[in-house]
Order: sequence, then C-alpha cells, then structure tokens
Amino acid sequence: MNLFRSLAVLALVAVVVSSCAPGYTPATTNQSPHLALGNPSNAQTNPSSYDNYLLNKPQFSLSYNRSKGHANWVAWELSPKWLGTIDRQNDFRPDEALPQDWPKIKPSDYSSSGFDRGHLCPSADRTNSIPSNSSTFLMTNMIPQAPDLNREAWEHLEQFSRELVEKGYKLYITAGAYGTGGEGSKGTATKLDDVVNVPARVYKIIVVLPGNASVNEINSTTPVIAVDFPNKNSTVKNTSWIRYITTVSELERKTGMDFFSNLPSSTQSALQNARFDYRSTSINVDTKCSVYNGNALYIGKSGGCYYLTASGKKTYVDRDLCDCK
Repeated sequence: MNLFRSLAVLALVAVVVSSCAPGYTPATTNQSPHLALGNPSNAQTNPSSYDNYLLNKPQFSLSYNRSKGHANWVAWELSPKWLGTIDRQNDFRPDEALPQDWPKIKPSDYSSSGFDRGHLCPSADRTNSIPSNSSTFLMTNMIPQAPDLNREAWEHLEQFSRELVEKGYKLYITAGAYGTGGEGSKGTATKLDDVVNVPARVYKIIVVLPGNASVNEINSTTPVIAVDFPNKNSTVKNTSWIRYITTVSELERKTGMDFFSNLPSSTQSALQNARFDYRSTSINVDTKCSVYNGNALYIGKSGGCYYLTASGKKTYVDRDLCDCK
C-alpha cells in the first residue's frame, strides 16, 4: 500500500512541476477573437514548437518561427473599435513574451540592410490607444520587406482595408511570409545579420463582413481578398496590389497552411477557391489602383478613373491610366 501511495505522490509532483515549467502556457487558441476563422498552422504556445509558436496578444495573434526570426503569420480583426487618433509610436523592440531562453530579434538586426522593418499588422490598424499602437512595433510583428513593396502596393492595400472599415465593414485579416531570398534597396539577400530570414513572398488574406455581422454569418458569397507579393524592389515598384491577386487555395498550396478551418467545410472550400474581382465585387468602396503625378488613382464602381484633389473633389483622367492588371 505504501508503495502505491508513494508512486501516486510522485506522479502528482511530476504533473505539478511540468505544468509550472517556465515559459509554457497551454494553448488557448479559441479564446482569441483574432483566430475566429481558425489557427492556420495549428500553432501552440509550447516552447517545443520552435517554428510554430503561438502568441495571443490583445491586439493580434501570431505564429512565430524561431529558426527564421520572424512570424509565419499574424492574424487580427479590424473594426471601428480599433481605429482612433493615436499617433504612431515607433517604439520598435524585442518581444519579451517569447520563451525566456529564446534569442530575441532586435531592431538593429535590420539596420543598414536595405530592407524595411515591415509590419504585418499595420500600426495604422491599431490607433485606438497607445498600448495598442505600441504592440505593433514588437519585432515578432516585423518581416524584412522590400521598401518599394512596404511603402507602395502593400501600404495601399492597408489603406484600402481601413477605407472598408470606415465604410461600415468589419475585416478578419491574416498576413504572412514564406520562402527565402528577397531584394531590397541594396540588392538581394537571404538573411539579415545572419539571424533573420529574408522571405521571398509576402501575402495577405482579407475576409470582408458587414459591420454588424458575426462570423456565423460568413457564407460562400462573402468577399475574400487574397494577394501574394514578390518581396523584390525591382518587381513591385510602381505596381498595384490588384496585380498580385490570387486565391486562398493557391496560398495554402505554397505555404502549407489551412485557412478558415473554423468554418463549415462547404463554406471553407468556396472561400478558398474564390478570386477577388474588383470590377464586380459587392464591396461598396472604390478601389485604389495606381499613381498619377503623385496622386493615388481610384477606379469607381462605374469604372471611371479619378484622383482626389486637396479639397476632396474627384478629378477624372483617362481610364487607361488606372492600370490594375
């Protein structure tokens, strides 16, 4: 009897010790509103998940890849509650939420590299409070991004997303990177400071819902925007994000992810294979397309091409200038 009692006590101690191990927190993926559509890589908050480590933050969720030194993906909800008037904090810093004994990427690892510290969840998507905006400057939310991508087509898509929210929509967004080898302002690279992988491609998936709709109301006709950019300055310069539209299914094939896993299988399949068409979408927002004399050009729902003057007036130009192919 004493032997059995001793074994039971030892087993209990083992359970308690393992549950209190530093840096380990059981995964709670279903508790994050940012993962309402699913956890694309089944990331876990477990130190043994070196290259698929889940971080759930109030502002976004992400899968961190220790070997690459950047996230596999970041997911977030974007609705009016996240938008306000807070200024950009610019407080780039290591993410201390990673396991204590893991190396932490520093802002200086990107210095003089020819690549931007490219946000996955944008600073401008979190302007409701200082802590919210500050969270976007954690280095786990950064990837080495070609400057002409980060400051042009990628930024234009970010702006388009916020314009959707300003028009009354709610978005579920996932952004990530894959592959190795990009081209910045100083040429090609595969690693920064020998610690951060330079991705070959950068992608984003946006699910568009009416502002008062719940995830349960997503169906096979819900608009989905999927884009897949080359991380190359010479390729993306002066191009529109529309040029890089793809399908979620194609992104899954290239990344190994499983998007929308929380949706019914028939809805998931329909959205995975849908290709966004800005000419026929039900989204009631004009689409930013290209640039003319320093002004962003828009394609209206009626097909016209225009830019906005300083006073906000629409000035129409030749339709051929809106080259969104």
